[in-house]
Amino acid sequence: MTVEQQVRAFIAENFYVEVSRLGDETSLISEGIIESTGVLELIQFLESEYGIRIKDTEMVPDNLETIARIGAFVARKCSALSGCGA
Repeated sequence: MTVEQQVRAFIAENFYVEVSRLGDETSLISEGIIESTGVLELIQFLESEYGIRIKDTEMVPDNLETIARIGAFVARKCSALSGCGA
């Protein structure tokens, strides 16, 4: 499963959202899919699932606003670590 697929499944299951609402470029916050505490839950999931550490300075829309951005962000973090423990 790709990062995007795993994130989509996590959001659908934990935030009770229809998968059809979760396009790669859908804004998770602007569309009301997750709120600020939901972002923290998502970060905890990413850290646990991929063995990465997300710094406070990285908790920005450029990294976490859409599923596509999350996938790219995780890929960059994993690349810097020479792979992830997914």
